[in-house]
Amino acid sequence: MRKKFLVFPLVTVVFVGGILTWLAWPDTARLDIAAVSGWRPQITPPRGQVIPTVKVADAIGWQRGAMPIPAAGLAVQPFATGLDHPRWLYRLPNGDVLVAETNSPPRTGGGVTGWVMGKLMAKAGAGGPSPNRITLLRDTNGDGIAETRSVLLTGLNSPTGMLLQGKWLYVANTDSLVRYPFTIGETKITAKPELIVKLSGGGNHWARNVIAAPDGKTLYVSVGSSTNIGDNGLDKEAYRANILQVYPEAKTYRIFAAGLRNPNGMAIEPHSGQLWAVVNERDMMGSDLAPDYMSQIEFGDNFGWPWYYWGGYPDSRIPDEDKNPALQEYSKRPDYALGPHTASLGLAFSFDARLGGSFTNGAFIGQHGSWNRKPVSGYKVVFVPFGTDGFPVRGGKPIDVLTGFLNKDGDAQGRPVGVITDQTGALLVADDVGNIVWRVAAKK
Repeated sequence: MRKKFLVFPLVTVVFVGGILTWLAWPDTARLDIAAVSGWRPQITPPRGQVIPTVKVADAIGWQRGAMPIPAAGLAVQPFATGLDHPRWLYRLPNGDVLVAETNSPPRTGGGVTGWVMGKLMAKAGAGGPSPNRITLLRDTNGDGIAETRSVLLTGLNSPTGMLLQGKWLYVANTDSLVRYPFTIGETKITAKPELIVKLSGGGNHWARNVIAAPDGKTLYVSVGSSTNIGDNGLDKEAYRANILQVYPEAKTYRIFAAGLRNPNGMAIEPHSGQLWAVVNERDMMGSDLAPDYMSQIEFGDNFGWPWYYWGGYPDSRIPDEDKNPALQEYSKRPDYALGPHTASLGLAFSFDARLGGSFTNGAFIGQHGSWNRKPVSGYKVVFVPFGTDGFPVRGGKPIDVLTGFLNKDGDAQGRPVGVITDQTGALLVADDVGNIVWRVAAKK
């Protein structure tokens, strides 16, 4: 593969000159987000970039009591405040909610590139150290507010996914899947972790997720790529851009599906019993490419990364000697586009939601928000309606559930990530810039 692109050193000129106007070189979106969403998104010719479009909403937090704006018929309130970079949520059978307070691990490599990456992350609200803990939230009186909280686990390494299976609580660190003995109702775990498998770490796309497979014996673990399109060579991408199937008792794994640049949210669709995932696609092809997506994932699927996108469109930036022409024929086309650069991360199906109206059958998706698009995209929670066949409704577009994360000046008051339902059927949303977990419920 070709070596590192000279991208960030060039962007450094912007910083050194003191010009924080975040260039769109030379690209501004020519399509509305809706045109690059749904079953048949418009796939326009790529607009290659030497200097990337860099436009990040300044992270400022919620000002003067401001809150997100729910869709008609819904109401929003804080479920828990004062958290430290909450990104992922998990509900225990007794209704307790676990929140992973987490951030990127320290980046290796300094110099100009490291400095610029730090600036970008700080601007987006992700510049601080990772809290590396899981906190337990408990609504003791059923009023939709977590009255008590306790630190359940510490000493983790940029944790994201959590899963209770049997007597074990699994945690997906950035570099490992571990488990702890756990009894429902406990508020602190003091046992040492048991290593299940090591995971490839380092580079970009650090968050790992874990869910139970339908067989009740194995687990699915998502591992994103370390670079945009294998910029440092595919030898650095071993067991990355994959969903792995883990055998926890044997402490082994295999690749379940490949070619997924950054899969994060995973869930089992309730009608079909099939695995679905949301995936962040590649950057630096222009503000209209390539669409992030959600798709059903089956064993042996390959979605084309880094050679192809959206079912076989070749990425011309891959050197000819590294092309994989055989893959183009069987590269899987995703099922549903979620718009370009939306950073769709959270995924939860609505089978036990109680929001009513248009939100009875489908998927909630937390869109963290873009850095490589002008104007910005994402920064909201959307809902994709599904049919009883277990697939999104044909012709349907994502429906806004929670907006207002960007204020009128375009600053990020919050950024949504993980989404789950609580025991009452309300939707919980982790906001890692606002440091809040929001609760969205039907109006009474």
